[in-house]
Amino acid sequence: MRPPNLQRLFLTGLLTLLPIWLTWVVVKFVFVLLSDTSRPLIGPLLNNLATTSPQALGWLNDQWVQTAIALIATVGVILLSGAMARRVVGQTVLRWFEAMIKRIPLASTIYGSARQLLDILQTKPDGTQRVVLVDFPHNQMKSIGFVTKVMREEGTGRELAAVYVPTTPNPTSGYLEIVPVELITPTDWTVDQAMSFIISGGAVSPSTIPFSAPAAGATADSERSS
Repeated sequence: MRPPNLQRLFLTGLLTLLPIWLTWVVVKFVFVLLSDTSRPLIGPLLNNLATTSPQALGWLNDQWVQTAIALIATVGVILLSGAMARRVVGQTVLRWFEAMIKRIPLASTIYGSARQLLDILQTKPDGTQRVVLVDFPHNQMKSIGFVTKVMREEGTGRELAAVYVPTTPNPTSGYLEIVPVELITPTDWTVDQAMSFIISGGAVSPSTIPFSAPAAGATADSERSS
C-alpha cells in the first residue's frame, strides 16, 4: 500500500478548511463591527448595573455578555431605523439630518455621493440595464458593473455610460469607468444577484451568463423596436 501523498493531503485539507475559515473571518468581522458600534454606550451601562447588585447582576461584567448585548442593540437600532424610514416621522427626521449634513463641507460631499449611489442601485434604470459586463481590466476579461448614468460625448453625441465596477468581496470600494454604451454587455441580473455574485467571489452565480457585447446592428434594431 502506497503511503499517502503529503502534498495532496495538505492541499485537500487546505481546500476543505479554507471556506470554513473565510466564513468565520467574515462573520467575525460583521459581529465585531456591529457590537463595537454600541459597546461605548452599552458597556458603561451594564457595568453600572453590575455594580449596584454584584451578586445578582455580576454576570453583566462578562465580556461575552456585553458583546452579545451590544450586537443585539445595534441590530435593533438598524431594524428600528428601517421601520422609521418608512413612516412620515422617520422621513422628517432623515430630511432634518440630511439638511444638517449639507452644512458640513466634507461630510456633505461624502454623504451625498453615497446616498445617490445607493438610491441609483435601488431604482430601476431608464432605458439601460442596470447590471452589465464591461471589458476590465482588458478586453479579454469581463467585470460586473452597475450603470449609474448615461451621458453623451461632446461633439459626436455618442452615448457613454458611467459604470461603477465594485471589488470582491467588498463591493463598497471599486472603480468608475466611462464606457461607450455599445461596448457594454447587458445582463438580466438584478442588483441582488450581482451583489451575491461579487461578495461570494463568483461562487453564487447562474449556470450561463452573457459575455460578448451585442453587435452594433442588433443594438440599433433593439433601439428602433423600443
